[in-house]
Amino acid sequence: MAEGFTLFLLSGMLMCGLLLYTVSRHGADVDKTSKKPNFIIILADDIGWGDLDVNQPEGKANNTPHLNLMAEQGQRLTDFHSPASTCSPSRAAILTGRYGLRNGVTHNFAVGSVAGLPLSEVTLPQLLQEAGYYTAMIGKWHLGHNGPYSPTNRGFDYYLGIPYSNDMGCTDRPGYDLPRCLPCDASGPQVIRLKRSAHGGCYSKVGLPLIENSSIVEQPLDLWTLTEQYKSSATRIIRNARERGQPYLLYIALAHMHVPLAPPLPPDASAAARRTDDDTVYSSSLREMDSLVGAVKSTSDDTDIDNTLIWFTGDNGPWEQKCQYAGNVGPFMGKWQTSRGGGSAKRTTWEGGHRVPTVVYWPGMIPANTSSSALLSGMDIFPTLLSLAGVTPPSDRRYDGTDTTNVLLRGEQTGHEFLFHPNSGAAGKFGDLQAVRTGKYKAFFITGAAEACGGATGRQQLHDPPLIFNLEHDEAEETPLKMETPEYQAVAERVARKREELLWDIATDKSVSSADYSTDVSAAPCCDPTQAVCRCHPLG
Repeated sequence: MAEGFTLFLLSGMLMCGLLLYTVSRHGADVDKTSKKPNFIIILADDIGWGDLDVNQPEGKANNTPHLNLMAEQGQRLTDFHSPASTCSPSRAAILTGRYGLRNGVTHNFAVGSVAGLPLSEVTLPQLLQEAGYYTAMIGKWHLGHNGPYSPTNRGFDYYLGIPYSNDMGCTDRPGYDLPRCLPCDASGPQVIRLKRSAHGGCYSKVGLPLIENSSIVEQPLDLWTLTEQYKSSATRIIRNARERGQPYLLYIALAHMHVPLAPPLPPDASAAARRTDDDTVYSSSLREMDSLVGAVKSTSDDTDIDNTLIWFTGDNGPWEQKCQYAGNVGPFMGKWQTSRGGGSAKRTTWEGGHRVPTVVYWPGMIPANTSSSALLSGMDIFPTLLSLAGVTPPSDRRYDGTDTTNVLLRGEQTGHEFLFHPNSGAAGKFGDLQAVRTGKYKAFFITGAAEACGGATGRQQLHDPPLIFNLEHDEAEETPLKMETPEYQAVAERVARKREELLWDIATDKSVSSADYSTDVSAAPCCDPTQAVCRCHPLG
């Protein structure tokens, strides 16, 4: 096994610099001086830590064979967390490397949002684009869809996807949801109403749009063909970038596993058949998602296998109130909360709400068949990819992510000393730092719960002093440490001090942004307001 570092010094008329690349722990000497690495980020929606086969007891399931292979050939990050427990805040933090209290995005944007991620924020694709990368995005954006807030104005050369969640608009062939939603209301032209209908909160008055760059391609889109459209676009982008010889960032924000689910099951099946299929809908959707990941990996392997990093992770945990259409949190049950009523996954700061399955793959650089229990966050993607690309982020702002290059390439186990979990909608004020993680301990200053399967909702509680759990012995967060013990006292003092330090740091941070969450009916994407639900197929 090779140890140490090898320095390649290249000089001459065609060289203008010096680049140092290290040797991986498995001894692969890779000269990357001539080209920058490619990056593929695959972000699953509402996925559970236990949805990944390799996070389950051996032989428990066979729903993610392609991701299993990627984990076998790469590295599994077992203590990796989404930056928030709901959509917009998590995505904003991933793309900026900053907590929502800094970047201004503390809760979700709406169909009628006039703005989005503050324009003062600098995004990962912007910085890579400036460094010569081709940048493309496929899938759910949810950070503002109007004018300067759209993806192609925030650093992406190309965009194809839905501007927000796939349940924020109606379709003609609804997917599986709970309660089940009706098809679009096609009774005739009408004024768009952005509020959900009385039918279980489903939209019926505005079609779900599919947008390419700045144009609506289809409204309402077809959920049942969306996966194939995403797969086709992703593989085309990878091949075209390879032909141009240009490094690229491809960000794929999947519709899976957010409801409505539209797996390869007959959408026109009888009601009885659909009820029979209910038990297999989620697993079928997992397999479809895994197949898309497999197609992306295969295309990448065929074009530039030793120079492309693929990072698969999730934006938050399962949407528990969706019952059989929600994912698996694994051992992270949040039993303290569930024993008191209410959910403990998406929209909460219990482990099931933000600990997400994560696999990183880069042949020849990331040692195969390894895992890391370092405490990491989706915010770390920003500084890590910039570091690998040799790009320095702007120095006029403070960041919360950490460069994980040594964890990925050299097997180091050091992650965040402290990681904060903000409220994302279940209890308290949006953005409140409800929980703090340090080492094996997790402290809660505020607890509460989103709606659980069956409708129960846990009430908000403030904890001063905080509840503290030892996750090494209590993954289910069932029994907090006794307050009178020295162990509790030492942890409580440490996390309280650090929480106050962070709040003061943010309060004195001159680079803090503020998001505009105002809405207007005219801001809803609509290709033809004279048609019912904005129906049109301009390119079809």
